[in-house]
Amino acid sequence: MMAKKPPKPAPRRIFQERSKITALPLYFEGFLLVKRSEYQEYKHYWTELRGTTLFFYTDKKSTIYVDKLDIIDLTCLADQNSTEKNCAKFTLVLPKEEVHLKTENTESGEEWRGFILTVTELSVPLHVSLLPGQVIRLHEVLEREKKRRTETEQLPCSSLEKEKEPIEDYVDVLNPMPACFYAVSRKEATEMLEKNPSLGNMILRPGSDSRNYSITIRQEIDLPRIKHYKVMSVGQNYTIELEKPVTLPNLFSVIDYFVKETRGNLRPFIYSTDETPEVLQFSILHLGL
Repeated sequence: MMAKKPPKPAPRRIFQERSKITALPLYFEGFLLVKRSEYQEYKHYWTELRGTTLFFYTDKKSTIYVDKLDIIDLTCLADQNSTEKNCAKFTLVLPKEEVHLKTENTESGEEWRGFILTVTELSVPLHVSLLPGQVIRLHEVLEREKKRRTETEQLPCSSLEKEKEPIEDYVDVLNPMPACFYAVSRKEATEMLEKNPSLGNMILRPGSDSRNYSITIRQEIDLPRIKHYKVMSVGQNYTIELEKPVTLPNLFSVIDYFVKETRGNLRPFIYSTDETPEVLQFSILHLGL
């Protein structure tokens, strides 16, 4: 009998996970080709416009973004001449960088222009070619963004000061541990990654003692390889034991570090809530979790 394939993430779960991580309302989404200053070439991302931030995902089903771009200080949106047929190209001019965007067709290009200009200028642009229904959506988004900013401005000063502090990408205030933490052994973590590759390739687990942690990853370069990294608790910080040790303020930052350093090649292992991998069910039963 063939092994049952792990379930694909449900769209609703993906939306809930992204909403929880970003803590911002979704206004528009779709595929974009993105070229930032540090990129050698365009990168193909599933992109979400939430508030005044663009969140970039490796694909449509990823719950963790690999990059983001705050566009609230957009100076201008400049069109680019394109020799490619049925394609729109434009540049987001920001105070510190210029970001080149390319869409898969001209219609989605007009939509992206419309939504980006609406949330950054707080007005619906008149010079975009959109259908009446699309213009209505822009007006709806405009009202939502105005309301969001008003509510943000009305927050107490202490709350605003906290918002200005760097916020780690994967912090979930309702859960003190990252979503990819499982109370499993080294062997069990390896089995989970090998049996369910579509769910992610990185697990945070307890270390050999009760104080520290370990990261187990599965990478496919030439052949699938399993690696383990120690994460040591040092005071209020956590140190990843690498050739050059990296110290970070919390475990969410540790996960964030691995994701960003591998440009999204490492993804947190997150199982579907309605169907738990067998090895995890075993651990839950035997560890009393």
